[in-house]
Amino acid sequence: MSASATWGIKLEAESKVTRRFQTTIPAAIRKALNLTENDRIQYKVLPDGQVVISRQLEEHSDPVINAFLDFVEADMLNHPENLQPLTLAMHEKINVLTAGIDIDLDSPLSDDDE
Repeated sequence: MSASATWGIKLEAESKVTRRFQTTIPAAIRKALNLTENDRIQYKVLPDGQVVISRQLEEHSDPVINAFLDFVEADMLNHPENLQPLTLAMHEKINVLTAGIDIDLDSPLSDDDE
């Protein structure tokens, strides 16, 4: 008996893992999970080592980030006079501060970036 019949699998697909441990979710799986851009997926590792991937239905929030964003929003609403447009001078300063910084998009991610 095949694995598909044993486990009740109705769809199988595969993808390659890159040097950065990234992969593309095959179109058939995206369709089956009804995934769209910016959706989140969740992984669950079963005791036997198998992995279940599913679409994350609820948004998990970070209370620290939420508190910071609430603070920024309140400050913007209460003190709109402090808001400034991004000027050409600011843009040039950003370019000076970031000059010489090279980013290799193919380099492996550190544990802190995961």
